[in-house]
Amino acid sequence: MDSRNSEPPPEGPRPEDVLPATAATAVKVLIVGGFGVGKTTLVGAVSEIRPLKTEETMTQAGIGVDDTSGIEGKTHTTVALDFGRISINRELILYLFGTPGQERFWFLWRGLFEGALGAIVLVDTARLEVSFDAMGLLEEHGVPFLVAVNTFPGSPQHDVDDLRQALDLPEHVPIHYCDARKREDDRDVLIALMRYLQSLSATSEAS
Repeated sequence: MDSRNSEPPPEGPRPEDVLPATAATAVKVLIVGGFGVGKTTLVGAVSEIRPLKTEETMTQAGIGVDDTSGIEGKTHTTVALDFGRISINRELILYLFGTPGQERFWFLWRGLFEGALGAIVLVDTARLEVSFDAMGLLEEHGVPFLVAVNTFPGSPQHDVDDLRQALDLPEHVPIHYCDARKREDDRDVLIALMRYLQSLSATSEAS
């Protein structure tokens, strides 16, 4: 094969993948939620580096195992994790780990919980129940979280108080609305999580 016109492989990391010299703090954040709520979309939209995805085509093997109610058109699913990175400012870097939503992959979550400072629970108002277990696992492992409502077109609209009651959330747990496809929305949710974690830390120190 004639390779004279082929480009040589790049040497070293791409410029956009290199951490800024000003980076002082790196934080691990989980993106969790039920099957098909938009976790891969969020990580891919907000990451400043090319995200690592472990998506596979859904096959007949998942029939009767994965609940696709309400997402019948879904053709791919995460089987390990999604990974991305975003700089909140010149000093603070977030490493994002998106978890698979199906129960059969929950064994992978245990390792992801380790070292996580906080989490975003992404929910779809048309299928709130698929994210209940994710919140339960976070509470079990002591990982603080906020809830991000992914505003799917045509999904039922609820005010924050009704959502809080439906999700059985304490008053102090923030709820934010976002479109997981929009980087600005996702960044705002991540900043809100950092502020929430900071407030929890300040409260703990004060007590």
